[in-house]
Amino acid sequence: MIEKIAVLFGGTSQERNISLLSGHNILNNLLKSKINAYPIDTKYFPINQLPNQGFKKAFIALHGKEGENGIIQGVLTHLNIAYTGSKILSSAISIDKMKTKLLWHSINLPIIPYYFINIKQFKTMTAITLINNVSELKLPLIIKPNTEGSSIGISLIHSYDYLYNACTTAFRYDNDILIEKFIYGSEYSIGILEDEILPTIRICPSNIFYNYESKYTSKATKYFCPSGLSNNKEIELKKIIRKAWNVLGCTGWGRIDLIMDNSQTFWLLEINTCPGMTKNSLIPIAAKYAKISFQKLVLKILKSAN
Repeated sequence: MIEKIAVLFGGTSQERNISLLSGHNILNNLLKSKINAYPIDTKYFPINQLPNQGFKKAFIALHGKEGENGIIQGVLTHLNIAYTGSKILSSAISIDKMKTKLLWHSINLPIIPYYFINIKQFKTMTAITLINNVSELKLPLIIKPNTEGSSIGISLIHSYDYLYNACTTAFRYDNDILIEKFIYGSEYSIGILEDEILPTIRICPSNIFYNYESKYTSKATKYFCPSGLSNNKEIELKKIIRKAWNVLGCTGWGRIDLIMDNSQTFWLLEINTCPGMTKNSLIPIAAKYAKISFQKLVLKILKSAN
């Protein structure tokens, strides 16, 4: 009997629409490779029924909390279904920006200065108290939900007058948020595939920072691969990426984003354990430069499932 592969996508997270695009791209390319793959939208299909349908392996294309926080990984592990990407603990930590920062900082990796606050603390604060608590970071500031991706709920502010409202916006998506110092510089994204580091991509967003519009709707955002970094900076960057990946215990495939400031210093931004696989997504761009077609990329990710 030919092995049945479930491509899990859609779901109910804030990133559902992107997940649908990724999932269909993955599914179509698996079918081109004669893989016995089936679309499973987890919004409508209970995954605990996968064994009853004969599925033994799953390609996770769920973005955001639903696919990257360790819960679906735990369910699939319990069901004895092999799956792509990082395992339970690594997924749960990586979706949490603050916990990821703590682990990176523990091995002296460069993290951006930040202030962490939860909704209960926020409700007891006045706008003035909040400003005083973050004043050491200095403007401008980035405010972001702690466990959301795709720049959802994120704000960039250049005046403290907007801080309280920006936090209120972020709290719509999460009970924990981060307030980070905004770093001016060039943003880079590095994919990892089967523990191999893919070519570096330099991102030139259409806006001052790489927000949702720049990622998914703007035609002005440009991606450069190769990135234009010097050989020495590429070596330095890849050492950071390797350490950042390994300390979180990630496996299979993923992506880490960094920024290099105007003094040529790298700062880690965040990690994505189930990156987008749309036509504008970064992993396929890097893979293409490494002479890995989208079809071959999908097969490699599937092969890493266990």
